[in-house]
Amino acid sequence: MDATTSRTPTIQYHNIVDEPIAALVTSAVPTFQRQQRHCFGDASPGEFPLSANPSIVLHVLTACNLDPRDLAKLEATCSFFRQPANFAPDYELSLSELAALDMCQKRAIFKPMTEGERQDLKQRCGRSWKLVLRFLLAGEACSRREKSQAIAGPGHSIAVTSKGAVYSFGSNSSGQLGHGTTEENWRPCQIRSLHGIRIIQAAAGAGRTMLISDAGQVYAFGKDSFGEAEFGVQGSGLVTSPQLVESLKNIFVVQAAIGNFFTAILSREGRVYTFSWGNESKLGHQTDPNDLEPHPLLGALENTHVVQIAAGYCYLLALASRPSGMSVYSVGCGLGGKLGHGARTDEKYPRLIEQFQTLNLQPVVVAAGAWHAAVVGQDGRVCTWGWGRYGCLGHGNEDCESVPKVVEALGTVKAVHVSTGDYTTFVVSDDGDVYSFGCGESSSLGHNTAAADAQVCLSPS
Repeated sequence: MDATTSRTPTIQYHNIVDEPIAALVTSAVPTFQRQQRHCFGDASPGEFPLSANPSIVLHVLTACNLDPRDLAKLEATCSFFRQPANFAPDYELSLSELAALDMCQKRAIFKPMTEGERQDLKQRCGRSWKLVLRFLLAGEACSRREKSQAIAGPGHSIAVTSKGAVYSFGSNSSGQLGHGTTEENWRPCQIRSLHGIRIIQAAAGAGRTMLISDAGQVYAFGKDSFGEAEFGVQGSGLVTSPQLVESLKNIFVVQAAIGNFFTAILSREGRVYTFSWGNESKLGHQTDPNDLEPHPLLGALENTHVVQIAAGYCYLLALASRPSGMSVYSVGCGLGGKLGHGARTDEKYPRLIEQFQTLNLQPVVVAAGAWHAAVVGQDGRVCTWGWGRYGCLGHGNEDCESVPKVVEALGTVKAVHVSTGDYTTFVVSDDGDVYSFGCGESSSLGHNTAAADAQVCLSPS
């Protein structure tokens, strides 16, 4: 078919010079000149000056969810990211700070805060939104906020779904399952009285349970006292259904930890409060055995942001976010060296565990067993210390360790989480494998009988 018989209009071509292709290329395309580009651009054609398009840059920084350290590196390497961006809500903030603030506003813990509370948090974090973002992300990473979780207590267990529903099962002699009775239940059963309340955290202790809602409220049930007296005196009543803890209504709580003689809670601002202990030589303040009022944990943590707490039988660990990096503090009973300071003495006030600097390890998760403790580092290494009975430290023996020591048998494993029991330790790797070691009675480590009889068990299950 030709153009005369087709209905397609004829295209006319004009002024096409009949020249060789080589001549066209050399005459029409100028020689490419490599030019050095920089953030501010210049008058040269083809430049894309970032300074003329800060809103696009801010959108990219926010959408990419950059790590706070990456934002800090941008400021350190280019003055464009350090100078005021002239954007609301604060015209003096740099692009990196604005990006960090935007990412903070996406966090569930940050959203309900008032402007005054946000500014107070910023002041406590070193007057930087990047440090606030690091604090919020660290708390989410180690505490699994907004994610499903399972908590195994001494006799009963709690499961929290990603949607905030709570299931419980196990021993129920004190009403710690929250179903309104003291009957045992060996199958997971949802706590129906919490309908309409979204739970984001749970803690299980001896005969008691505490639940944290997304609104920062605390619900407790089981034994009616927060902490047991040192010689076993208990409260006379039992609470068999979740009850709001009135004394905490003015504190936005994000985590709880239950020890044998005390209970600790963590506020969204990173402050630690404790209930009970019965002796001023323990946690730095005098309380009655059944004290229902929270007391702030004094000492080194007063002006430090804590992102996670973990309670052992008679001691407390706190993972803190400082401008220099993540650190671990311990307080309480030092028997067995479980406080990690190289001695077996008690600590009345929180004390920094210095061994992690020596090991060049940045802690990201802490776990407190009854008599031993564990930490996962940012590089995936696992450290344990404290009472080594049954090989629960994973070092191939039953010796006590009074400072954190890397578990060499996990040298080829990159760990992401750790959990500790009375004399057991469980480690989760980045590829989903689970390693366990310690006391293997009743197949509690998940291995076969032959492996469970060994002092130290280190195999995935």
